[in-house]
Amino acid sequence: MVSIKVKFRASAIPGSKGTLFYQIIYRRKVRHITTALRIYPSEWSSRLSMPAVTAESPRYNDIARIRTEVRHDIARINRIIRRLSDEEINFDIDHIIDSYQQLIHDISITNFMESLIANMKINGRIRTSETYRTTLYSFTTFLGGDILIDCVTAEMIEAYQNHLQCRGLLPNSTSFYMRILRAVFNRAIDRGMIPDTNIFRHVYTGVDKTVKRALPLNIIRRIHLLDLSANPTLDYARDMFMLSFILRGMSFIDMAFLRKSNLKNGHITYRRHKTGQMLSIACTKEMEKIIRKYPVPPADYLLPIMRRQVANERTAYRNISYTINRSLKKIAEMIGLDTHLTLYVARHSWASAAKAKGIPLSVISEGMGHDSELTTRIYLATLDTTAVDRANALILKSI
Repeated sequence: MVSIKVKFRASAIPGSKGTLFYQIIYRRKVRHITTALRIYPSEWSSRLSMPAVTAESPRYNDIARIRTEVRHDIARINRIIRRLSDEEINFDIDHIIDSYQQLIHDISITNFMESLIANMKINGRIRTSETYRTTLYSFTTFLGGDILIDCVTAEMIEAYQNHLQCRGLLPNSTSFYMRILRAVFNRAIDRGMIPDTNIFRHVYTGVDKTVKRALPLNIIRRIHLLDLSANPTLDYARDMFMLSFILRGMSFIDMAFLRKSNLKNGHITYRRHKTGQMLSIACTKEMEKIIRKYPVPPADYLLPIMRRQVANERTAYRNISYTINRSLKKIAEMIGLDTHLTLYVARHSWASAAKAKGIPLSVISEGMGHDSELTTRIYLATLDTTAVDRANALILKSI
């Protein structure tokens, strides 16, 4: 039988705060776990073996928080004892202490998420690791620092959602953060580190169907024909937007990392970063005209996006995309466009233009508008790329 008691050690300095610690007794051996919890001698109740003050005390809220932390610690120690007992190993008191200290380190939200992020990077899931890091930064900034995972409550998660909403985030954006956090907590639950208390039951974790951010062909034509020669930065941003449109709505990350080896026999063949789907696109004179405007890119890049050799390609890509999107915002203002203009708009606009031209959905695969990516992949897997290239040629005649 393991005995766990909360104890108070007074400070050697009169009037100063003392320290709470846990006394653990097992098989006639005694060990202490010192905490970072500090209280005044007058706040310790020997009868309750807990801190206690009256409701009128100015430190009532502080003591209530400390009592909650003590209860969490006792629950953690008991979970460890149950786990060691269930594993039927011959554990001693040092096993309990070591397991507790390791658990406290591991269930820090920062330490736990950092371990997941590191594992994702090892497995090549770079983009996913970046979204986890963004969520970690956002959540700990909201909390004002680190926190142990099993101290996070449903009320905290609701408050975090409200915080994101107050910053202007739409439901799909707040759900993005909630789904990542839920995945993190599910990992901790699966590993037996925390109990399943369903703390996400009151927040939105779904995905709303969003309105496509597509521009009609007459607006695409206006952007295409703008004279931006006096402003090379805006001119470049417009060209990259048009290049995405010309390349059948190719995503910017796929454009950025195209290599010369992807171009063979007048076709660009590549795998999408997002899905791994293999695609083939016929080169067009419109594409070649834009490429010829710029110096030959370094290394073996195909398009003039990575304009110098860099050590960290992903960081360079993000910085370039941010710069282009800022420039596209200025272009939208120039032509009086009230739609948010970004590189991603080119992708939706190509799909919308193809649909407006009466091109069969099986040809364009409703590519950027399927409810599930699986359906898109099914359509893309059976596409005749020559039919898509003819569709692209038909669209390009309109700009």
